[in-house]
Amino acid sequence: MEANSGSNWFLLCMVLFLSLQLTQCHVTYDRKALVINGQRRILFSGSIHYPRSTPQMWESLIQKAKDGGLDAIDTYVFWNVHEPSPGNYNFKGRYDLVRFIKTVQKAGLYVHLRIGPYVCAEWNFGGFPVWLKYVPGISFRTDNEPFKLAMQKFTQKIVQMMKDEHLFESQGGPIILSQIENEYESVSKVFGSAGNAYMTWAAKMAVGMGTGVPWVMCKEDDAPDPVINTCNGFYCDYFSPNKPYKPTLWTEAWSGWFTEFSGPIHQRPVEDLAFAVARFIQKGGSFVNYYMYHGGTNFGRTAGGPFITTSYDYDAPIDEYGLIRQPKYGHLKELHKAIKLCERALLTADPTITSFGSYEKAYVFSSKSGDCAAFLSNYNPKSSATVTFKNKHYNLPPWSISILPNCKNEVFNTAKVGVQTSQVQMLPTNVRFLSWDTFNEDISSADDDSAITVFGLLDQLNITRDASDYLWYTTSVDISPSESFLHQGQHPTLTVQSSGHAMHMFINGHLSGSAFGTRKKVRFTFTENVGLKAGRNRISLLSIAVGLPNNGVRFESRNTGILGPVVIQGLDQGKRDLSRQKWSYKVGLRGESMKLGSPNSISSVEWMQGSLVAQKQQPLTWYKTNFDAPGGEDPLALEMSGMGKGQVWINGKSIGRYWNVYANGNCSGCSYSGTFRPIKCQFGCGHPTQQWYHVPRSWLKQTKNLLVVFEELGGDVSRIALVRRSVTSICAEACEYHPSIENWEVESDGKSEVLDMPKVSLHCEGGLSISEIKFASFGTPSGTCGSFQHGTCHAPSTQAILEKKCIGQQNCLVTISNSNFGSDPCPNVIKKLSVEAVCATTDTTTARPNSRV
Repeated sequence: MEANSGSNWFLLCMVLFLSLQLTQCHVTYDRKALVINGQRRILFSGSIHYPRSTPQMWESLIQKAKDGGLDAIDTYVFWNVHEPSPGNYNFKGRYDLVRFIKTVQKAGLYVHLRIGPYVCAEWNFGGFPVWLKYVPGISFRTDNEPFKLAMQKFTQKIVQMMKDEHLFESQGGPIILSQIENEYESVSKVFGSAGNAYMTWAAKMAVGMGTGVPWVMCKEDDAPDPVINTCNGFYCDYFSPNKPYKPTLWTEAWSGWFTEFSGPIHQRPVEDLAFAVARFIQKGGSFVNYYMYHGGTNFGRTAGGPFITTSYDYDAPIDEYGLIRQPKYGHLKELHKAIKLCERALLTADPTITSFGSYEKAYVFSSKSGDCAAFLSNYNPKSSATVTFKNKHYNLPPWSISILPNCKNEVFNTAKVGVQTSQVQMLPTNVRFLSWDTFNEDISSADDDSAITVFGLLDQLNITRDASDYLWYTTSVDISPSESFLHQGQHPTLTVQSSGHAMHMFINGHLSGSAFGTRKKVRFTFTENVGLKAGRNRISLLSIAVGLPNNGVRFESRNTGILGPVVIQGLDQGKRDLSRQKWSYKVGLRGESMKLGSPNSISSVEWMQGSLVAQKQQPLTWYKTNFDAPGGEDPLALEMSGMGKGQVWINGKSIGRYWNVYANGNCSGCSYSGTFRPIKCQFGCGHPTQQWYHVPRSWLKQTKNLLVVFEELGGDVSRIALVRRSVTSICAEACEYHPSIENWEVESDGKSEVLDMPKVSLHCEGGLSISEIKFASFGTPSGTCGSFQHGTCHAPSTQAILEKKCIGQQNCLVTISNSNFGSDPCPNVIKKLSVEAVCATTDTTTARPNSRV
């Protein structure tokens, strides 16, 4: 009996222990926040899309995200790369989703897995595989059985993979959230009851998979319980979930904006982004995901749009190449620290709101346990404000929020940037492309035996199934010798109407002209005088896709290619419509079928040796050369501004589409204050939209790397260069009373309160050290990084002091105080310290330990 009792007691203890363990690996939510292992959490997350970088980059990117104060990594799951044909799956290399999530787990971060499987994301076809379009009877993203069957099958595939690897938090893994569908509300309204039925089905289907973690639907106000509806946008402080017991989550805080060919570069000032996040938190938000935290690269033909660039930099805190973008990264890091200091008060109390004026408010969170945090806001986009709170005065710049974790000491203001700014340049490497071999496309092969021939014009995607960007449309026109234009010299005109995206016209094998659409106006009309001859004339139209559409209602039904009419005008008989006559269609280029971009191309290809290449630049030409990898660890890129339009491969891997098209926009200036929209802060007008194309170092061998370029228009390969991306100078500035995170615990007990003095911090990345102080002034300097100038007040010793303390070091911390610079250069004036330094390689024998002054 006693043995039995002991055995039962042991079993009971084991059951209780296992139950406790299961409880500890559990994610729920309440009105305040996600609850992880029984604790409410304020969480900062960042989007890093695994196919937009290389596995060799993942660990560094994720560690930088963690060092930047993030708690989680967010990623979509990209159906089209994982299931390129029905039932055939690919989870290798850049597509190794499990490896990516385990890398996040190894770093100690959580994961938000956005399965979708529709992703938008400026990704080709919104992440859907093109074969899905051709499933009989299908209609995307509505109450359609063929679509729901395919979507459910893929979603189950991903969920089961995660379960098999024990990656959900309920299994001890890092995944704390999953998303089904994506930004569906606007689509649902068009579909009406069918849209609502589909949305409800998708939610029920997802919840039924038993992941043990909450599911979300972003931009879907009707998300049914228990699914949480969430917000995407530049600002989300207006947002509330559809039920009072759900937390307020921001699944996409847009850190910048994407870039389209012929458009400018968009940048979002970090002062505004930090302001938006603080606004969201003070209104009760508890989860913020930056879209993007690292944007990366649209390698291959993964860019959507159409017309989305190969670069997906997004002005993110970590740039396309994996380098930290300052001051965006550092300022957000300080923001995260400040908000985390307020976490207990924010999660246990509701705010008391006090107005100081038309634009100024205080949100005060006071808990029963004595915690207190305050957010002092000034929404005026033009004027600073001074507010009195708890008998202290606080200066609030325009469009800013100050954070007081103890309701006393200001530790952060969204508009007061005190972290360093980095200036990045593309610098030459020692690589020279000395000899290029060429291969010219044979235009006559556009209607060879492999072409199909029908009467009339066909949709491009229906023929190519996205196997290639290129489709040849070829027909012929017979011209009588008696035609008047042959004798009078007035050439007839050929007009072609295209549904997109680009086109090159060849008449009798010669390039006659080109035309292009834009992202805003995909369709275009091309009209050109054409040199026709007596007899049979061959008209070859090369239609080119520049990424498939990725958003909108029924985007799968949009046309691509030349659908006409195609008309010749100026003949004796008047207008001749060629649209309904016989056309032949050939998918892709001859070089593609011969795999010229690969080291394993057909060995019988007759490349023209570099020494024999004529100087004349010709369209539809393949170029190849070999090169050795440059030394060092700086990220690499190809400088392509001397080329026209085409694609590039390195050792058989496509780095993407290139296009030397110039940016149009309004690049007149940028202010952080006031509501941000992409048109507000534009850069690069009058320059190529994208000039440099990322070459991952992990794709290179030490020697004999193969570079292949396909040029559509006729570029100058002698101007192609391999460059390295490097932080060449760093700047920092802060004023005497800059808020400091170290001051949050300073108490006021009636005695004189001594606050920690602000500091300027300089840091060189990648093993570099400070080699030169280009500018230093303590006083009233003006200007910005790269163009600082002395003001009327200046401490003459500043330069010498900075040189003595910082040169030869990787990190340098300088306190802003009069005593540090000899004396007060201008009493009764608020002074600041501005510094610009150069980072360079330093002999390790002369490098000194890091310095604090």
